Amino acid sequence: MSFDERGGAPVLRPSTTTEGRSPASRNGRKDTAAGAAIRSRRRLDGSTLLLGAVVPALLLTIWLLASEATEIPDYLLPSPAQVVGAGVELANQGLLGTYILISLQRVLTGFAIGAAIGLVLGAVVGLSAVGSKLLSPILGAIRAVPSLAWVPLLTIYLGIYEVPKITLIAIGAAFPVFTTVAGALRHVDPQLVEAGRAFGLGRLSLLTTVQLPAVVPAVVSGLRLALAQAWLFLVAAELIASSMGLGFLLVDSQNNGRTDRLFLAILLLGILGKATDALVGLGERALLKRWS
Repeated sequence: MSFDERGGAPVLRPSTTTEGRSPASRNGRKDTAAGAAIRSRRRLDGSTLLLGAVVPALLLTIWLLASEATEIPDYLLPSPAQVVGAGVELANQGLLGTYILISLQRVLTGFAIGAAIGLVLGAVVGLSAVGSKLLSPILGAIRAVPSLAWVPLLTIYLGIYEVPKITLIAIGAAFPVFTTVAGALRHVDPQLVEAGRAFGLGRLSLLTTVQLPAVVPAVVSGLRLALAQAWLFLVAAELIASSMGLGFLLVDSQNNGRTDRLFLAILLLGILGKATDALVGLGERALLKRWS
């Protein structure tokens, strides 16, 4: 406040404090802060990618030097160029894309079925003391059975086509989800459960609105483990009278002495596994934003 020079009356002047700033100015500051946060996140993502590429680049360099500068024969250690050439050869024959798509279809189908079964079983065991006593012993015993032990039995019961392969992958994918969901539900904050019951939520509503959101990080961790397990079980699944797929490529390359194709199949399995895991990671961010 100041005085007018003509009549001495007090005159209000705009304040220079934060309270006196216009909404546009405050919004501008908020936009600037948000932009700075986005730029910082992008820099962090870029540094993460660069650091993550260091070890693969180092391994590739060692592999290149060992294959070119040593006397290790090609049938034991093919060079990166030979592995790429094997991939080009299969692509020209129209086989590489087919093998990848068939294996990807088997993994994703088995993963979806197994994850759904694991989620249901984990909810039953994690929420019910009776269900835990009934199911935990038998599920623990089934989980201990090696993947290859299922192959002869599934072949006898389900034949040699797609059903036994997807069934085996589903078995492998179910148990990581079951284990993580059951363990997480047992440790949900009891106060959250009591609050939900106080609002009149039934068992199903309580599960979907209180308990599952509380264990989202554990569920996503279980899904990532299940997806990795699905890729592991793929190779065993494609031992069941398979004529296509990356698991078949591994076995066929071993039988024919094509080490370059062996390396190619292993690299493709690793790349595809990492790519699908990254997609689950994106889903994790969306879920955490939804229920945070």
